Amino acid sequence: MGGGMETNKNRFIEDWATNRENLEVNFRWTRRNLALVGIFGVVVPIIVYKGIVKEFHMQDDDAGRPRRKFFF
Repeated sequence: MGGGMETNKNRFIEDWATNRENLEVNFRWTRRNLALVGIFGVVVPIIVYKGIVKEFHMQDDDAGRPRRKFFF
């Protein structure tokens, strides 16, 4: 029906797609990976949580209510 419409494959895109499909096989733990997991998996969520708790405490103080108890 629509013959004669072959495309040229880009070798760099194909290499990237192959690496992406096999990421779990080729992944290795390095210092950089551990640092990234530590920063974005632990530190950033804790900072966000502390900011949210601080905001709740400020709202409770402004409304004259006792502060709510949270995990940290």
